[in-house]
Amino acid sequence: MLKEEISIVPFDMKYLDDYYNGFNAEITKYQWPDPFRHVEDARALLLEFLSEMQAGETLLYSVLSKEGAFLGSVEVHGLSEDCPELGVWIIKSEQNKGYAYDALNAVLNYVCSNYHKTEFYYEADIRNIGSMKLLQKFGDKYEIIKKELEEVVTESGKDLKLQGHILKLKLQT
Repeated sequence: MLKEEISIVPFDMKYLDDYYNGFNAEITKYQWPDPFRHVEDARALLLEFLSEMQAGETLLYSVLSKEGAFLGSVEVHGLSEDCPELGVWIIKSEQNKGYAYDALNAVLNYVCSNYHKTEFYYEADIRNIGSMKLLQKFGDKYEIIKKELEEVVTESGKDLKLQGHILKLKLQT
């Protein structure tokens, strides 16, 4: 159930500039991708995601305020796989308000019901406190299975300490 303050809607290119501007160095500090160099780079990636969405492989949603302002994105990639990958980000000024949890929870419920998925992959840098706290909020509904820590250096030189997790839906009794 979403808070009244937000809604999630299929991504629309009218949010391109908001996505491009929001997905900045602060947001990507602990992520594999870097901020987009140009708005056209963002357009190309988002069009690719939308194409994958049309093919039934990806879900890409915008998180919007009740006034319709773009707050971030929630994504599910690899819907044809047994364990699709999750992604969520909220613009810096709107973090720590529960929006990431609400958006991700709504999308998880949707994918469980409509795609009959019971396992999901969630990866975050262990230094990203917000992402790690977000993961723990799902502990009541999902068994959280920690994978091996992976220390990597990206092409742009970021040192990441990525911890993958499997969220396995607990049987409801």
